[in-house]
Amino acid sequence: MASKRLLDKRREHEAAEKQGKIKTPKKAAVKKGTKVAVARKRKVKAPERKRLLWGVFSGALKEEGRFPWDQRAQAEEKLTLLRSKSKKLYFIQPIKESISDATRAPSEAAPSSDEEILDDETITDMDDDDNEDFEDDDSDDSEEE
Repeated sequence: MASKRLLDKRREHEAAEKQGKIKTPKKAAVKKGTKVAVARKRKVKAPERKRLLWGVFSGALKEEGRFPWDQRAQAEEKLTLLRSKSKKLYFIQPIKESISDATRAPSEAAPSSDEEILDDETITDMDDDDNEDFEDDDSDDSEEE
């Protein structure tokens, strides 16, 4: 019933417009010299790139190791090794990691052939030299006081 009333009112309004009794609002005239606002294009962000890795986790969700996606067999070997050592729960789960300049793949973490590889004796010799430097610094501080 209410729809009939609305429809009748609409017809009356349209008839009045045709006869010129009611003025319809027209679009506002644009003044000369005014600038029309232009919609600016926003930069579209490139989607974040990610890579998949295999993660070996303990039951407490502690990460025990990461392996590239194509090295699932090595991840399963690590899993069997951990399971054989203890009765704790271990599992493999895929990890999505974002790729950026700061992150490096686990295979890239190994030193390249150009880098110098030091043996254990050289490292211990270097540590001894460092300790001597610290001892000298401590003695200098006590003399100043």
